[in-house]
Amino acid sequence: MQPRQPISVRERARNAMRAELAVLAQDLFADKGYEQTTIEDLVAAAGISKRTFFRYFTSKEDLVLGKHDVWAERLVEAFAARPGEEPVWESLRKAFDVVVDYFTDETQLSRALAMEKVVQDNPALGAGELERISRIQDQLAEFIGRRLDRRSAADPRPAALAGAALSCLIAAKNVWIAGDQSKPFGEVLDDAMAALTPT
Repeated sequence: MQPRQPISVRERARNAMRAELAVLAQDLFADKGYEQTTIEDLVAAAGISKRTFFRYFTSKEDLVLGKHDVWAERLVEAFAARPGEEPVWESLRKAFDVVVDYFTDETQLSRALAMEKVVQDNPALGAGELERISRIQDQLAEFIGRRLDRRSAADPRPAALAGAALSCLIAAKNVWIAGDQSKPFGEVLDDAMAALTPT
């Protein structure tokens, strides 16, 4: 695989601003509620104009679900960095540590759980989340196909592996969030993926 180009200073600054706005928005959504928080509230709290806001996000939904775009990039990078001889299922589990880290960061956990509730309580956000997960599946399937040298669009195996692994991730996340989080999220994910370990 070709090495990735380094991220430009401009792109790093853009990513930092997006992250800052996302954290600010999450706090507002948790405090006021998603539906009750307007773009005007967001730009006022951030001290920016609407025009500046729309340079970074297309909508409130984009603010909430933007983490999936970050996860997609990091998941693909993590999978691509795994040893080529490693079983694909194991590589996928290791790549999912990107999401495990998100939910095990004690400084961010209460905010992360609050945002998951916002998504669960809003059908439009739930649908948007599924659409973004579908995109992640497509990206992972492409890399799985390269790893297995199965790049034909007629071969369902790379997409099936990506979809099954992501289903395990979603199931683990939902069970862990609905519970008391006494068991580490990584272990819940291990249990879910062990249930479908390819033979």
